[in-house]
Amino acid sequence: MGLVVSAIALLFAVAVAGAAAKRLPQAPTVVYGGTAGACALIALWAAVGLAGGGPDATMILPIGLPWIQAHLRTDALSAVFLIVVNLGGITASLFGWGYERAHHDSHAGSQDGPVLPLYPLFLAGMNMVLIAADAFTFLLSWEFMSLASWLLVLSTHREPDTPKAARLYLLMASFGTACLLLAFGVLATAHGDYSFAAIRAHAPEAGAAALVVVLILLGAGSKAGLVPLHVWLPLAHPAAPSHVSALMSGVMTKVAVYAMIRVLFDLLGEPEWWWGGVTMGFGALTAVMGVLYALMQDDVKRLLAYSTVENIGAIVIALGLALVFKAAHTPVIAALALAAALLHVVNHSLFKSLLFFAAGAMLTATGSRDLNRLGGLIHRMPTTAVLALIGAAAISALPPLNGFVGEWLLFQAILNAPALSEWSLKIEIAVVGAALALATALAGACFVRLYGIAFLGRPRSRAAAEAVEVGRAMRLGMAVPAVLCVVLGVLPTPLIRLFEPALRLLVEAGPFDGRAYQPWFWLAPTSAIGNSYNGLIMLVVIALLSVVLVLGIHRKASDRVRWSIPWGCGFDGPDPAAVTQYTASSFGQPIRRAFGSTVFRARDHVDMPAPGDTRPARLSVTWTDPAWLVVVEPLSRAVTWLADRANRLQFMTIRRYLTLMFLALVVLLVMVAVTQR
Repeated sequence: MGLVVSAIALLFAVAVAGAAAKRLPQAPTVVYGGTAGACALIALWAAVGLAGGGPDATMILPIGLPWIQAHLRTDALSAVFLIVVNLGGITASLFGWGYERAHHDSHAGSQDGPVLPLYPLFLAGMNMVLIAADAFTFLLSWEFMSLASWLLVLSTHREPDTPKAARLYLLMASFGTACLLLAFGVLATAHGDYSFAAIRAHAPEAGAAALVVVLILLGAGSKAGLVPLHVWLPLAHPAAPSHVSALMSGVMTKVAVYAMIRVLFDLLGEPEWWWGGVTMGFGALTAVMGVLYALMQDDVKRLLAYSTVENIGAIVIALGLALVFKAAHTPVIAALALAAALLHVVNHSLFKSLLFFAAGAMLTATGSRDLNRLGGLIHRMPTTAVLALIGAAAISALPPLNGFVGEWLLFQAILNAPALSEWSLKIEIAVVGAALALATALAGACFVRLYGIAFLGRPRSRAAAEAVEVGRAMRLGMAVPAVLCVVLGVLPTPLIRLFEPALRLLVEAGPFDGRAYQPWFWLAPTSAIGNSYNGLIMLVVIALLSVVLVLGIHRKASDRVRWSIPWGCGFDGPDPAAVTQYTASSFGQPIRRAFGSTVFRARDHVDMPAPGDTRPARLSVTWTDPAWLVVVEPLSRAVTWLADRANRLQFMTIRRYLTLMFLALVVLLVMVAVTQR
């Protein structure tokens, strides 16, 4: 435990060094190098601990509230998320070092604000959340993480959309912390001890437990991006620098998932079946809505942020399934569903970080995040194109990459719904499975659109035509998660074996229970259906079929060269202009019309000039996020109304102020007297 605390202290020291020397040319090397080193220490310690059966280290620091102190503890669950957070920190530091060096020289502009000192503080805050073992330390670390990330969003404050994004992020972060504060208050009410050990030993009654479930879904769900609490995420994540966006989207949302798992599976005791039903419902809504949002985006980073909403939905579906099966006393299938959730946590952190790095590389090379101003980058940035293709294929759940394994394992848990006795749950799981299948298919269309428009075709702007490949550090930062996407897709079993201590801690079973022998290259979890997966065989088969296809095309193709004018979407000139290509909006139009016209009130507006008018025709698309209408606008009006009423307080006399203080003291004493009975 001392090693983890020392590494976190090193992150604080690096932040101080970055603040002191941020104008020196060596500052990025010191900050990103020191951050990567501290993250590597924590990740290595957690991996060794898991391999040895799960670390169990505790520490009490004489800080915080006098009668509580700061309780720190690492167990198998926190070790899994320590690996996720710090592996993301290593790759983001590597990419960020190259990004910092290249950003000032590119036409993307200079980077504003104190990114260097805040970056290690953000990672320190996430690590502190994962090792906190009492409610006060947890909430303090949670707020520290939120404030550090909020300041990182504000680092690009000169961008026109950043102030709005930062204000909304701060509002939603405050709302989430308030819900978590109430949840821990309810958990500690019976005994007055805020340590997790005491909460774990005094499980709340049914009514209090139900309230805690709702508060946790609201508090942690707002940070993770559950619909309809996601409204801040597509604004704040794109506003930050690209390597920070990768941490916020690929890593920080997993800290929120950790909070859900810690409370729902660990602190609340034995679950009720409806907890999982509500959780699955939120997850299914989030998965489908998130990918539909993403399909209508032309901004690359905003598209990726909405895609995070979809993937969080898939993770929450898996958590809901695990709760349902745990409540039904089928621990092996609960372990299967929870393993799917943890695997998707790791997978999403890898391919989403990779894709945000690729977006940062495109921004550095072209100065634009608009899909309609990109195109043809596969010729100008071949390494980035290959690595981005791996990320796009992984997030689309294509075999043999890691995204496919995570989705496959989740569907294995869904197919075990007949083991439940509640018919309402069987029906809900069938509907949730259909929604997840729809979201997976739409995700494939979303990333075909992203990759095809950005990297294929002809350049749609001069900046895209003149783009050059990014530096080695940025390419290496992308290559590490890309390689892991392939390795974990082909050989997922060792990683799932690494989850075993956490699974046994939370559901008292493992996904491989009941099997005498499990080869390291074969994924065959215990299941009533009995399906299995072998990534090596799938990789070999795909490679052989690809070779046969290429040889067949070359053998059967004509050797004669034939010249003709290609069809160019109605343009019949010999050299079609780039403007005649499909745009991002036209590619997504069929899906937008099928789903968006009802859900998002999407409308196409065509300005077609009359014959003889030399003005160009123009198409504009408008749509509305229903969450803004249902959540944000009513909340904004309520806050404005309350602020106008509260504004009168500043004009009162001293006698009225003293009267209010006396009344508040009386109310507080009455509350204490009632609760002490």
